[in-house]
Amino acid sequence: MKIVVNTRSLIVNKLDGIGWFTYQTLKRISQNHPEHEFIFLFDRPYDSQFIFSNNVRPIVLFPPARHPFLYLIYYEFSVRKILHKIKPDVFLSTDGILSLGAKTKQIAVIHDINFFHYPQDLTFFYRIYYNFLMPKFAKKASKIVTVSNFSKLDLVQTYGMLPSKIEVIYNGINEGYTEINEEVKQKTKLKFSSGKEYFLFVGSMSPRKNLVRLISAFAKFKQKTQSDFKLILAGGSFWGEQEIANEIRKHQLDKEVLFTGRVSQEDLQLVMGSAFALTFVSYFEGFGIPLVEAMASGVPIVCSKDSCMPEIAGEAALYVDAFDANNIASGLISMYEDSELRKRLIEAGRKQRLYFSWDIAAQKLWNVIEHI
Repeated sequence: MKIVVNTRSLIVNKLDGIGWFTYQTLKRISQNHPEHEFIFLFDRPYDSQFIFSNNVRPIVLFPPARHPFLYLIYYEFSVRKILHKIKPDVFLSTDGILSLGAKTKQIAVIHDINFFHYPQDLTFFYRIYYNFLMPKFAKKASKIVTVSNFSKLDLVQTYGMLPSKIEVIYNGINEGYTEINEEVKQKTKLKFSSGKEYFLFVGSMSPRKNLVRLISAFAKFKQKTQSDFKLILAGGSFWGEQEIANEIRKHQLDKEVLFTGRVSQEDLQLVMGSAFALTFVSYFEGFGIPLVEAMASGVPIVCSKDSCMPEIAGEAALYVDAFDANNIASGLISMYEDSELRKRLIEAGRKQRLYFSWDIAAQKLWNVIEHI
């Protein structure tokens, strides 16, 4: 077979949920199937680490698709033209964006449709683009892949998709996330939190990550417990960060809420494994990769009871109301005060994490490709 893949999300040191899904599944698929040809489409100069094997041929298309206007040119002109020239058996797009004008069979990986439920969390052009075109991409696709049963049901109910058209493939757990010893934990805390215990958030500073309420809850936690705990926010920037800064200033938490920015994968694994608990109170997620990374690291979880979270975290999390800062604060206080609760959640995470594997995800995605 000749398989063209949209690998626009493979950017060095900037892999997010979509990027990791692309990296981990396509690395395994291309290496496990040397008899097939894979053409990777990039929209900027690529790094050689993403050319996983000899049967991968990279092509850089113009223009760099970093704005909805450029998306239209990239997918409806550049991608369509290359698909017409190559005539592949299938086009796989791991960010869900397809070429509506192409006649090739296409597979869309739609991780979630947060933009439909919370359009205010995106800037104007992005929310217009996604809400107008994503239903068309879903209809155009020969098959849709999504990352949770929650997202599958959402696509069925929102876009009227047939359940049989949608395949659920869970994300896996990246290599290196594991339980670490106390000596390493102490060294990590010295480096990132002045030696103090800390709650951790991992992800982009997107509005839907609910960081303003998390910071408000953390302020209530500090006031109630008088502890020296820190809150570490680890992730890349996003629009709307001024509200986060205002909330920190309001509660005088400048030295208590710590930003790491994007850190290396090795450091992120240490920061996760050394956390007192993961605090992941997004009000909308399609999967939530930090949840499974926390479970793999032996770290208990405080997360919201909304969207996919109960499906992914199972009994390994203490659930809170994402829209109630007081309830989030109660969750932090319970985690702080109840050592038996923490032990139960950690043990439940050791069982729950067994459901998530990139090897299984890659095999399931390959099955979809073969079927198409």
